[in-house]
Amino acid sequence: MTDTARGADVHAEGQPSACPSALVFSAADIIAAHDAYLDGVPLGPRELAGWRWIEENHRCNAALWREEDKARRTDVPDAEIVRCKRSIDRYNQQRNDAVEAFDECVLGALAGTVKPQPDALQSSETVGAIIDRLSILSLKIFHMGLQTRRADASEEHVEKCRAKLDVLVRQRRDLATCLDRLLEGLSSGRAIFRIYRQYKMYNDPALNPELYGRKDTPVIAPARDENIGVDGPFALPEHSR
Repeated sequence: MTDTARGADVHAEGQPSACPSALVFSAADIIAAHDAYLDGVPLGPRELAGWRWIEENHRCNAALWREEDKARRTDVPDAEIVRCKRSIDRYNQQRNDAVEAFDECVLGALAGTVKPQPDALQSSETVGAIIDRLSILSLKIFHMGLQTRRADASEEHVEKCRAKLDVLVRQRRDLATCLDRLLEGLSSGRAIFRIYRQYKMYNDPALNPELYGRKDTPVIAPARDENIGVDGPFALPEHSR
């Protein structure tokens, strides 16, 4: 492998998120944790509160990967594909919930310690969103690496996968640089970001027209409290409250 080390419980409604006291982590820390999880290496407890959401996001992405593979099978009953689709929707919602919960933690930490500069740059991507992309890249690197070691595959297949693996490793390295740059900018007040709510309408029976029109479909509340906010210079946007 040509990169650094290769490679949970869900937010309870009404429970406050545990937030980091400072942005004392780096992209290398994230990548090492992602890869260790995929390698089955147990990790010790993290001092950084809020780290649970990084782990939860990665766990859900790994589960999504497995279910997406299963959903492509053609030798199983349709009921199994339906089950996969239900699982994919559930894990995808939990994955996004974890991203937003961690972003709330980051903003909460910054609100009490950092004052944004008047000319601070607005980042179009949140810390949690970049970490989510790193998680997916770690999964791609892990599984593409497995393809390069397949004894039952042709040499042509292995060489193609090696070339793809090199690209994925380079992409992750570039993205890690972007995350570290954003973290430094946030810590110094030279960068800001807002939480962008995903509002997965298809998962909400009150918003999906294929569901709310059915009498046999109960209307349930969203999984997370959408009114969570952070006051201060790193406040959440009004439209997300």
